[in-house]
Order: sequence, then C-alpha cells, then structure tokens
Amino acid sequence: MQDSLNPTASAPQAPLQRATRAQFAKEDDKEMLRAVRDITKDLGTASPAIYWTDTLISAAVGYAAMAGAILTQSTGVAVLLGLIAALALYRALMFIHELTHIRRDALPGYRMGWNLLVGIPMLTPSFMYEGVHVIHHKRTQYGTIEDPEYLPLALMKPWSLPAFVLIAMLAPFAFLLRSAVLVPLGAIIPPIRKLVWERFSSLSINPDFRRRPPEGDLKARVIWLEAIASIWAIALLASTQFVGWRPLLIALSILSLTAVLNQLRTLVAHLWENEGEPMTVTAQFLDSVNVPPPGPIAEIWAPVGLRYHALHHLMPSIPYHALPEAHRRLATQLGQGSTYDGANHTGMFELVVRIARSTMVRR
Repeated sequence: MQDSLNPTASAPQAPLQRATRAQFAKEDDKEMLRAVRDITKDLGTASPAIYWTDTLISAAVGYAAMAGAILTQSTGVAVLLGLIAALALYRALMFIHELTHIRRDALPGYRMGWNLLVGIPMLTPSFMYEGVHVIHHKRTQYGTIEDPEYLPLALMKPWSLPAFVLIAMLAPFAFLLRSAVLVPLGAIIPPIRKLVWERFSSLSINPDFRRRPPEGDLKARVIWLEAIASIWAIALLASTQFVGWRPLLIALSILSLTAVLNQLRTLVAHLWENEGEPMTVTAQFLDSVNVPPPGPIAEIWAPVGLRYHALHHLMPSIPYHALPEAHRRLATQLGQGSTYDGANHTGMFELVVRIARSTMVRR
C-alpha cells in the first residue's frame, strides 16, 4: 500500500542509453579494452580439428549439392539444391577471413588445403584477402580512404544500398574473366598485369583502393596460386565445348547467390557512419556489429564467427570457434548498458533499416 503512494516506487526505469561511436571519437574506453584483453587471454589457440572438419564438411556439402543441381532434371529440386550449395560454399569461403589472422604455424597445411579445396575452385585464392584485410584492422587506417573494406554507406544516397548488394551478382563472372583472360594477358603485357593486380586482385569494396605489389612469402604464393587458378578457369571455359554451357552457368548462378549473401553480410558488418577520419579503437568497435544469440539465423548469414564482427575488431587473433565463449564472458562481466553492449544488435533487418534511414537524411 505504501509503495502505491510512492511515485518513485512504481515509476518505470528509463531505458539504458547505448554507447555510440561519437562518445569515443577522441578517447578510448580503456577500462573496457583492458577487460577484453584480460577476460579473453586464454582463448587464442586455434583448433586444427575444428577448422579442418568444418571446412571439409562445408565444402563437401556445397559441391555435392551443386553437382545435384546440375544433374537433376527437376527445376524445384535444382533450386533447393542450389540454395543448399550456396549456403554451404558461403561458409567454406568465409574461412578466407580466418586465414588472414591465424598464426602461420597454428594450422599446418591448412592454408594450402583451403586454397586447393575452396579458394582455387571458387576462383578466390587466399592472396585476394591476405595483405588486404589487415589494413582494415590498422588503428590509423580503419574507416579512412586507405581502408579497402570501408565505404560510408550510411552517408551515401538511398539507391547506393541496393546497388551495393546487387552488383555482387556479377562477382563470379568477373572472377572467371579475371583468371581465364586478364591474368594470362598480364603474364605477357606488363601494363595489364599492373592494372589487374592494383584493381582486381583484392576482395575490397572501396573503389579508390589500389593494391601495392606483393612482398615476401606472399609474392611467391601469388605466382603459383595465380597459375593454378588460371588453368582451372580456362579448363572451365573449355569444358563448355564438351558438355555445353548449362553446368557452368548453374555453378556461376549458385556462386552469385553466395556472393550476394556475403554482400548482405558486409552491408550490416558495420554501421558505416565514419566520414574518413581516423578513429579510436573503441569508436571502431562501436561502428562495427555483433549479432549475438538468441537468433540462430545469424549463424547462417554471418557464419564462421562473423556474427561477432565487432568483438573480432577488438581481438582479431581469437579463432572463430572461441568467439561465442569470449562474447559470453564479456557480456556477463561488463553487463547491459556497458560500452561493450553498445555494439550488440538484434539482427540484419534492424541494421538494414537503420542504415537505410540514415541514407535518407539530407546532409
């Protein structure tokens, strides 16, 4: 009875304010960064069994479903198998992200195995990400014009969002043209070789990015990966003279769906609100996105740990299979309303709506 007479007893609590990028534009949340380091310091060991098993199963399911889609005479079955193939191969392909972060001696033979199983068959060998993605993680280059993986999409025109996603449909055809035609031409014509390397040899979204020549171990790896990928691409085109165009076109269509899925995931991997200035680590974190459980669908569209993309930006060395445990610890210890909680979102739809609304604001 007394509580009912007390206006403060039944008053609803004000909703917690989410941490924002602007709050930490000049200075980091050092307490959070220290907690992240301390709480996750035992989670940096990659498990070869998990990496190999996940990759092998994903690739096997993907290629088997693709073969079924090509061989079946039923349109409905072909569509279903094509969807399964696209999802499985999407997961297998996303291990290219892990290759850029794992230590050289952590998974013996895995880089070569992945290239032979996934990278070369899908015409996206690992060098297209190695040496490129690390720039996206550099403290002074994230979100700037030098970042190959950043566009201020939230600050662009509304039509840029569907264009950004739909252009990915052409990626498999572009990869085929690159490996079968441009790379062989570049082997004998230096200006073409320079153009192909600078503009068409990285999985980047920034049209102003120009890739520098490869150095060290990467230089030798590029040579043999390019050669094998070119032979494979030429063989694919030559096969049409014996089995027709249908198998190749079905395969490319499946990979187009895979590319669109990845582009949708990329669209919501960040909030894309930076206008080109360098950012603090905390601001970079809050410009990035976690989509933690509950919500099992996120594991489909953001596989191999990519649903914890913001956490990955804080601790890029943590292997994908340890990210769920790292997030659980941090969410429990730091709590709701913390800076860490500011990067957690409910799903793709919420993020797309947020970015779309931002593009409609007149600037």
